[in-house]
Amino acid sequence: MTSYRLFGTETSPYSLKVRSFLRYKNADFDWVLRSVATEEEFNRHAVLPTVPLLIGPDGKASQDSTNMLATLEKKHTAPSAVPEDPACHAIALLLEDYADEWLNKAMFYHRWSQSPDREAAAIRVLEQLLSGKQPAKRREAKTSVIDRMTEKLAIVGATPENAPVITASFQRFISLFETHLEKHLFIFGGRPCSADFALAGQLQQMLSDPTAGDWLRERAPFVVAWCEFMETPTPGAPFASLEEVSETLLPLIRDEVAKTYLPWAKANSDAITGRKKEVTVELDDGVFAQATQRYAAKSYRVVKKALEKLSDAEGLDGFLDSAGAKAFL
Repeated sequence: MTSYRLFGTETSPYSLKVRSFLRYKNADFDWVLRSVATEEEFNRHAVLPTVPLLIGPDGKASQDSTNMLATLEKKHTAPSAVPEDPACHAIALLLEDYADEWLNKAMFYHRWSQSPDREAAAIRVLEQLLSGKQPAKRREAKTSVIDRMTEKLAIVGATPENAPVITASFQRFISLFETHLEKHLFIFGGRPCSADFALAGQLQQMLSDPTAGDWLRERAPFVVAWCEFMETPTPGAPFASLEEVSETLLPLIRDEVAKTYLPWAKANSDAITGRKKEVTVELDDGVFAQATQRYAAKSYRVVKKALEKLSDAEGLDGFLDSAGAKAFL
């Protein structure tokens, strides 16, 4: 009997995030595709109707991908996914949240707001749900999936009104990340950290979609190769120091993360504190407005608290200040 059971789907970025991490840790696990056939077992353990769901050797279940990675890191210390440089570890936590809470908006928007991406995604969802079998009424079933997912676009903030901000942010991130990966195997040198797994989960999804996938393959060959390697990553060398990666990492934080995710995350957190139902923030690329995100506010506060504990890390304060991120953290 395997130690872990991971319920997930190939269309879930967070499922891929955790699966790749388990592979990296050489952990013994079963990949259980959530489908009609496995729904009964899933429901016995799940609190929320979402994947991933990880059941540990002790029978305890978790449905938060960030907590899963942190817990697995403590139990399976080698190979490490935590940079030795505390400043790098702090930035890794920041980038992991960027991927989970901000880059996901681009993934969701490009998949479910346009054709032919939403039709292709709906077919993949149905194939997984029915374990490869065709639904009795294929067209109606596909339409039902599309309708259900497009209803969620506003919840995620992936609306037509926000499209200019989302698209500009995504394309800028890819350009900056491509430049970084031209010089480094992973974000922090020779082995992946939690941020690598989180970013890869989102981008691997986009590579599976017609429009975003073609765009990435045409413009970001290093990102594409990295995404493929991140499916089953292995350490290639030690982690680098912050100084060694700053030349290309600083622009990524300064020109993208600190210009989009951080002001949105702070505004969303403030709106939650003020018991507001909507959050509106003026970004460099335009106004971004959506319903407040309670979980995103919680995760942002967790990141802030973690960075406060690491605030004495050599080079971190200066890096965040130069990146224009310090005021938000």
